[in-house]
Amino acid sequence: MSGKADPRPAGEGTTSRTRLDRGRGALGPALELVHTGRAPTRAVLTAELGVTRATAGAVAAELEALGLIRVDARPAAAAGSQGRPSHRLSVAEDGPVVLAAQVHADGFRAALVGLGGRIVATAPGCETVDADPAKVLGSVVEAGAELLRTTGRRCVGAGLAVPSAVAEPDGLALNPLHLAWPVGAPVRRIFGECVRAAGITGPAFTGNDVNLAALAEHRHGAGRGARDLLCVATGHRGVGGALVLDGRLHTGSSGLALEVGHLTVNPEGRPCHCGSRGCLDVEADPLAFLTAAGREPGPEVSLLQQSKDLIGNHYDDPTIRTATEALIDRLGLGLAGLVNILNPDRIILGGLHRTLLDADPERLRAVVADRSLWGQSGSVPILACTLDHNSLVGAAELAWQPVLDDPLGALT
Repeated sequence: MSGKADPRPAGEGTTSRTRLDRGRGALGPALELVHTGRAPTRAVLTAELGVTRATAGAVAAELEALGLIRVDARPAAAAGSQGRPSHRLSVAEDGPVVLAAQVHADGFRAALVGLGGRIVATAPGCETVDADPAKVLGSVVEAGAELLRTTGRRCVGAGLAVPSAVAEPDGLALNPLHLAWPVGAPVRRIFGECVRAAGITGPAFTGNDVNLAALAEHRHGAGRGARDLLCVATGHRGVGGALVLDGRLHTGSSGLALEVGHLTVNPEGRPCHCGSRGCLDVEADPLAFLTAAGREPGPEVSLLQQSKDLIGNHYDDPTIRTATEALIDRLGLGLAGLVNILNPDRIILGGLHRTLLDADPERLRAVVADRSLWGQSGSVPILACTLDHNSLVGAAELAWQPVLDDPLGALT
């Protein structure tokens, strides 16, 4: 045993260990604050966590040692500020990634996504979707595996977005109507098997594409700061909805909440695959718009892109304008019903619905106000989604969640 005295004052070792233990409990909350951009500096992190400056410093240092964030070594004071400058915090650009995948009626796409919702690399999207989910998911995972081989990045998990309600706890795609997949296809199990077969480490998750778009927008896009966020979107076919309550997706008792596509908005309208008529799903999606505009869908690009191009380039055409206004009115009726039931503090719209909002925002807001209680006491903000590929980013959020919950456990 060495005869040298410990140079630290008595009790300092115990204090450091106590601070470290306390800080480890704050690692997850701290990482989520940096991940969502709510803690750009160590001073803000200290305030948000409600800990001492020393504990916040220890937390930030440990997250940096895990390769998840960066703490600037020489903080600079902001112009006009007083007092000690605070260290800026950011996600590590060269840190781990997750594999994110999305399948929709017009193809699929794979990407690597880092913390902060940052898309690091994408694989070229495929434009055909086989009726066998195992073939499709095998192809999309192999595309992701190739990205990992090319970039050499460490992968800590995988997430998949599908255009179907995903029943819990088994991860079954209950209504993949626009994919021609079997009803009840075990997509989570198949995806997980493909991920493991490709040698990709980390857990694999699956969720509904609009749910995941809402989650991504709440953390990184137009939904940031909302407490009760309603998202309604139409992508390539059909209409989906999602609700984020206090930062968490509301999926109901078995993952099937917010099937807004089957709200009736036109009782004499088109037959819907659910057995009803005039549902939002068949009255306010790209195919409904093209039909209303008298245009035959072409094979060159997706139905979504054809619809957006018509509105963007030919809105002065009376036929296109009339079709646009008809879809705005139907969408507004659906949103008003949802507002009366859910009382959200913000609505965000994606896909073609974002284009409808951009075309005539006042018309849409007026329909919602006239048909809902909000019209009597103000109006709920209706905004466009802002993230590119938000369902992909949301799929990545699923895969990042174990790391956000327990960074040390997930990575070591």
